[in-house]
Amino acid sequence: MKKNRKIYKKILLIAIAIYVIFTLANQQKTLNLYSKNAKELASQIEEQEEYKEELSKRKDDVNSLEFIEQTAREKLDMYYPNERVYIDKGI
Repeated sequence: MKKNRKIYKKILLIAIAIYVIFTLANQQKTLNLYSKNAKELASQIEEQEEYKEELSKRKDDVNSLEFIEQTAREKLDMYYPNERVYIDKGI
């Protein structure tokens, strides 16, 4: 009887050890996945912050006289009075 109890205890301890190792391995995989996701999200946040700064600069430039002139010339074909515009057709 004592021999059977020792065998059962050893089997129980081995089963618990296997369970603990399996659980730790799964948790490590999950942590690695979360870490990877966190890095990707941090990268996306950084990109969005840069884009936000670019838009902020562009917003400030929109109200400048130079931007208004450039937009009027390029998109609306507007020029100052008596200003001559020559277009080279590249013959």
